[in-house]
Amino acid sequence: MVDVSTSIDLSGIRAAHSRIRPYIHRTPVLTSARLNEASGGSLFFKCENFQKIGAFKARGATNAVFVLDDATAQRGVATHSSGNHGAAVARAAKLRGIPAHIVMPSNSAKVKVRSVESYGADIAFCEPTEQAREVKCAEVIKKTGATLIHSFENEHVIAGQGTVVMELLEDVPDLDVIMCPVGGGGLLSGTAIAAKSMRRSIKVIAVEPANADDAAESFRAGRRMVTEKKFTIADGLRTNIGEPNFAIVQRFVDDIVTVSEEAIVSSMRTVWETMKIVIEPSAAVPYAAIMENKVGSRGKRVGIILTGGNVDLDALPWNCSSDR
Repeated sequence: MVDVSTSIDLSGIRAAHSRIRPYIHRTPVLTSARLNEASGGSLFFKCENFQKIGAFKARGATNAVFVLDDATAQRGVATHSSGNHGAAVARAAKLRGIPAHIVMPSNSAKVKVRSVESYGADIAFCEPTEQAREVKCAEVIKKTGATLIHSFENEHVIAGQGTVVMELLEDVPDLDVIMCPVGGGGLLSGTAIAAKSMRRSIKVIAVEPANADDAAESFRAGRRMVTEKKFTIADGLRTNIGEPNFAIVQRFVDDIVTVSEEAIVSSMRTVWETMKIVIEPSAAVPYAAIMENKVGSRGKRVGIILTGGNVDLDALPWNCSSDR
């Protein structure tokens, strides 16, 4: 595997941005006087919930698909994903006119399954474990000859995700802190490289659910740790951080904090009610850290990446039983 911790830089992120610009939205940066007052700082929300397929994943997947040479691309692409990355790969493949094969856990959110289906991808379901996903995806690749587009252990995916922060810092250059969620670490890796390259003094802080805290534990221990996940409503953050991604985290990330399930739901609802925009639970995790005072925002200018807005409207968390 390519050592992505040393192969990605700002020039690669800028090249990715040029490559994907025709196929993505330059998403807006929104603010809220009410949330600023509550936090004591100035919060700038980069709204990737308005991105194509409803999530930042469109950036990395599009870059990884369009960087392939023609002969490789014609054999198709494959990935395993709980939803957003799968939809992003499916869309990018459709744009390029090549086959897409998406392996999805059997417990994937219905809205995300429908999204993948809408782009004409071939879906194969598997048991909801990382091992089952990887085994099934390997079978699909062996059968089809497709190229794996991994959701985070891929240098072109990471470079594409880094374009989120490149845009944010172009629009709001004087940020003190940038916050984003962490699951596998693709977005965090691209965020950290772009942020530290464009503004050396900026603090990069990642946030993850306390019930899926492998990245935080790894950060504290100084070595990558794989932990058993408990239930978290933030379905996009249930993956253990990737090995090459953790190497980037060790070089560029200032801190990783965790938040409770209750704070995630409260944060999600607060953003819906206050900003009048739809975000999914994973996107609510960074603001939850401010609500729980895990990150000091008073007097600071804080950029927050709202990663996506794909929500199952039949299962909103404030309408569901909380006795899981």
